[in-house]
Amino acid sequence: MNHQHIHWLGHASFRIEDGATQIYIDPWKLPPNSPKADIIFITHAHYDHFSIEDIAKIRKDGTAFFVPKDVAYQLKGTVISVAPGQTYNVGDLKIKTVAAYNIGKQFHPKQNNWVGYIISLSTEQKIYHSGDTDSTPDMRTVVTDFALLPCGGTYTMTGKEAGEAANIFKPHTVIPMHWGDIVGTQEDAEEVKKTFKGETIIKKPERA
Repeated sequence: MNHQHIHWLGHASFRIEDGATQIYIDPWKLPPNSPKADIIFITHAHYDHFSIEDIAKIRKDGTAFFVPKDVAYQLKGTVISVAPGQTYNVGDLKIKTVAAYNIGKQFHPKQNNWVGYIISLSTEQKIYHSGDTDSTPDMRTVVTDFALLPCGGTYTMTGKEAGEAANIFKPHTVIPMHWGDIVGTQEDAEEVKKTFKGETIIKKPERA
C-alpha cells in the first residue's frame, strides 16, 4: 500500500499529503522550510506533541486546528476542540477521535480526554494516529488502513504491545512511532514488526 504521502518527522510527528492539502499531526522539531499546514492535529498537551514554536513555523491564515480542550484555549484562529469518540468533517476529510490513555500508569490519564485520530483522506484511505496510549478497549474497534502506533514503552505501549494491539484491530500497515527520541529505539520498532502479522514499515525520520 502506497505510503509515500506519509512523512514521519521523528517521535510522534507526521506530515501527510492529501493531494495539495498539507496535514500535520503533533508537529515537533520540524525540519526547516516545512510546507505550510492546512490542518494541524494535536493529540495531547505534552510539550513534545503540542509545540507552540513548531506550530508557529507552519501555520498560515486559515490553518485549521483539531485539538483537545486543554490545548484549545492556547490557540487562536480556526480551532476545533475535540473529545474522544466523536466525528468531524473538514473539506474532503472525515475525522474520528479515539480515546488515548494509559492503563496502569499515570502519564496520560483517561480523564484528560486526550485523543488519537482516524483521518479518512479524500482517496478514502484511512490513517490512524493513536497518540500516546496503551493498548485500550477503544482501540479494538478502530478500522484503518494505516496505524501509526507508539512503541517506546515507559510512557506508551511497548513494541510487543503495539504489535499485539494491531493484531486485534488489523490495520493493513503499521508505522511505528514514538521511538528514537526521548524514549525508544530501533529495536522497539523491530519488535512491532516481529509481533504484527500484517505489514510493518519502519520509516527513517525526515529531519533534513
